Amino acid sequence: MSTELFWLSLTVGMTGLFWIPYILDRFATRGIIATLGYPDAKTPPQSDWAERMRLAHHNAVENLAIFAPLVLTTHVLGIHSGATAIACIIYFWARLAHFVLYSLRIPVLRTVSFLLGWGAQVTLFLAIV
Repeated sequence: MSTELFWLSLTVGMTGLFWIPYILDRFATRGIIATLGYPDAKTPPQSDWAERMRLAHHNAVENLAIFAPLVLTTHVLGIHSGATAIACIIYFWARLAHFVLYSLRIPVLRTVSFLLGWGAQVTLFLAIV
């Protein structure tokens, strides 16, 4: 397995786990039965951190839809370099940092981590074209 595919796999797995903490918060704030149903006007809101975590998860999924095809395209085309490998490693850590920083409401560093991930995507795109 290439370095790029390894880090893509880790990123997919990580993104797939991001929902767990905010669902546990729903259990705590709404109860399990209400969480399993549909929210209505009487449904209590989630904790602020959990709502930010939900938004960070949504952002991670949106960006994974860009990152994954880029990595898979480099694989299919046989484009493997130090730059593409480092871009995939940076992307993973930048997305993890973004998730944590967004959840903790740390705005400037959150934006920096987002931009690092975006830069990793640009690096992969430029390697392809």
